[in-house]
Formats: sequence, structure tokens, C-alpha cells
Amino acid sequence: MANPKLLGLELSEAETMGADSARFEELLLQASKELQQAQTTRPESTQIQPQPGFCIKTNSSEGKVFINICHSLSIPPPADVTEEELLQMLEEDQAGFRIPMSLGEPHAELDARGQGCTAYDVAVNSDFYRRMQNSDFLRELVVTIAREGLEDKYNLQLNPEWRMMKNRPFMGSISQQNIRSQQRPRIQELGDLYTPAPGRAESGPEKPHLNLWLEAPDLLLAEIDLPKLDGALGLSLEIGENRLVMGGPQQLYHLDAYIPLQINSDGSKAAFHRKRKQLMVAMPLLPVPS
Repeated sequence: MANPKLLGLELSEAETMGADSARFEELLLQASKELQQAQTTRPESTQIQPQPGFCIKTNSSEGKVFINICHSLSIPPPADVTEEELLQMLEEDQAGFRIPMSLGEPHAELDARGQGCTAYDVAVNSDFYRRMQNSDFLRELVVTIAREGLEDKYNLQLNPEWRMMKNRPFMGSISQQNIRSQQRPRIQELGDLYTPAPGRAESGPEKPHLNLWLEAPDLLLAEIDLPKLDGALGLSLEIGENRLVMGGPQQLYHLDAYIPLQINSDGSKAAFHRKRKQLMVAMPLLPVPS
């Protein structure tokens, strides 16, 4: 079996040495920065020009905020499910449905009264946008996800109350955006990868939801949803050449996943995302022998 790596080592050191929470957060921050760098520097990108859709108005502590909901055929659509199926998915597992979006940079604008404001451009797939136009439910969902995405990306706190602008499809101008040239191909769902430990009772620790995808030919990324946790303290993580094993504090969670790829366990990094309540893992892949 694999030796403990990454988060497992960092946690055991922090606990046995009696390190305070500040030191622990420093370790996680370092791993998070390295993970973010791995996500953003590897894939090539291309520029797109989103088309205007509709504009909503909200605010933050710094003043008025406008979000331009745009669309482009270059952005992949979400899974093709009915609204009834989507409602069921959201009720059972909020992390089980993704709407691909491109979040643009903030740009300063002037509102109708000549007062300063901030605008953001958020683009979704054009075909999905046309479907969204006929559904109040999808429109509300997209605005909510866009708002939360902007809050997370730019460390904002936006008012959840908003209203759609009449006769104004966008605020200011819509800038070009960079997106990945090749979208992340999903590998397999957890049901195909999960390998339970021998003799583990069904009433034991919960099996968390796992998302896996290839960010580049030599980089595998994972997101493990841990909604019952507020931090990474007590988590253990072991990564072998083709296996990922995670244990939760107080036996809340247990994951034992076989991954049909050769992983560079020494170069892997992990960090806990407090807001999303997710453990994020970046795993470089070993070169395939010629």
C-alpha cells in the first residue's frame, strides 16, 4: 500500500508537534497556491468574444455591482437533464451538477446616473443560454452559481438579492475572455473507481463524492466533497501509483479509489477549500514507458 503523502504527512506533523492553527493554515495555503498554479499554468488557452445576454444589478460593501450574463458556443454545455432531474440532483448532492462558466475580470463603469460601479462578465454555453431564457428556475440557478463563483474568485461578498435590468442587456462593454483550448475530459464517476476496504460495514463511514478529470495529459485533478467538515484537521490522505485513500476525522468519511493511471505520488499536492468544503488534490502523472 502507498505511504502517507501530502495532507496526511502535514496533518500528522502538525498534530504530533502541537503546532497551532496558524501554522496549519500556512501549510494548507502553500498547498492551495501550488494547486492553483498547477491548474492555471498547464493548459493552453484561447480567446473568445462572449455575446450579450442579460444584465443583473446587485451590490457589495463597495457599491453597485452589475453582472453581465453572456454566452458563447466555445463554452461546453452542462449535462443535458430535465429540470425535474436537475432538482432531484440538487436535492441529493449539490456538487453533482456543474454549469461550465467563464468568469471575466472586473471592469469599472458608470451607471445611468454617472456614478461609479463595477461590472463582471460571466459567460455560459449559447445553447444552454437559449434554454435558460425560457426557464425562471435555470435563470435563478445560473445567477446564483455565477454570484458564488465571483465571490470565490475575487474574495467578494455580494448581496444575494438582485434584479434584472430592463432594456439593458449589459453594463459597459463585454471584453474578450481566455478559456481552455481543450476542455477537461472527465474520466469516470466514483461508482466505477471506488474500491471498498475488505470487511467494511455498510453502516460505517460515509463514502464521499469524488470528481476526477484530466487537466492536461500529465496532470490529474480531484475534488472530494466533504460537506460535514469545516476544515482539514483530522483528514488523512494516502496516494499510491494508482490508488487514492482518504479518511475523515471521527470516521465520518472513508474513500478508497482505484485510479487506472500511473500517479507521481511524490509530486502530488492537496488543499482543503473551506468555502466549498472540498479536498482538492493535484496529481502529476508518470510518463508512459515507450
